[in-house]
Amino acid sequence: MSVVRVQKRQLEKAKQEKAAAKRERRHSRDPQAQPEVDGEPQPEYAQDEVLAQLADLHRRFGDEQVPLDEFESQRELLLSRLRVD
Repeated sequence: MSVVRVQKRQLEKAKQEKAAAKRERRHSRDPQAQPEVDGEPQPEYAQDEVLAQLADLHRRFGDEQVPLDEFESQRELLLSRLRVD
């Protein structure tokens, strides 16, 4: 893997972690508020549906139908939709 690709991946991961920390701080101040992404309320997702989509994504990745980059981005999106109580 090239150095540029690794650096880009690290930068993107740091950006996602910073955004997640910011959302957590906002949520801790007002626990009744809906989660927001980029200033807009995040819709509620059926948790069993998200888990099914995540399982399907893992199956397709295991069958080599999805490349690693796409797998990671879709996995992050689906994980962000999971509710952790």
